[in-house]
Amino acid sequence: MIEKNLIKRIITSFVLISILFSMYISSMMMILAAIVISALSFYEFNRLIVKILKNTFLKFLSSGVILLYLFLFVFIIFWIESVKVENPNYKLFFFYAIFVSIGSDLGGYIFGNIFKGKKLTKISPNKTISGVIGAFIFSILIIPIFYNDLKFININLLFLATILISTISQFGDLSISFLKRLAKVKDTGNIFPGHGGVLDRIDGMLFAAPVGLFLLDYISIIK
Repeated sequence: MIEKNLIKRIITSFVLISILFSMYISSMMMILAAIVISALSFYEFNRLIVKILKNTFLKFLSSGVILLYLFLFVFIIFWIESVKVENPNYKLFFFYAIFVSIGSDLGGYIFGNIFKGKKLTKISPNKTISGVIGAFIFSILIIPIFYNDLKFININLLFLATILISTISQFGDLSISFLKRLAKVKDTGNIFPGHGGVLDRIDGMLFAAPVGLFLLDYISIIK
């Protein structure tokens, strides 16, 4: 079972990486992917909130206010920063943050299933301390892959930024896991057969990618 789920997770990661590559080389693909991913994320998030909030009036509020919040957090932030993404350094670091998030997710899953150990939190019973360690290790392993292109950042600052991005990504994962627990559902959707919805796969990225861009601002200031 673990091997089967790991294969699915790796395949999904490769699909996401392929989409990211097409987004990196084509502005049109970036726009289309951002719109589609945002729309699907909004839809899945709203379904979770509706399941959590049984009251009809609260359902009405959730479908408006919560979606507006997500829109502001994901979509507007993305397009405000899109001016900076036209700068090669910002664009590269934006995608670097996403790859760190992917590495964090894979590392957490692999280490968590191999070493198991103490549970991290009741919010997500499958999350373990060993998984957190694995997430950080796999995130750090992304550094040498990108380092030649990220030489405009001091290696010590890049290391600290990577740890922070991984931490934010794991927080995003836990946040969606918390909502799924409240909604009493296993997955946010079924767009990936047998492997969940869009939010199940990009929960960490939704938090990590905007943080990555803001971090580059801060790094640029303190250099």
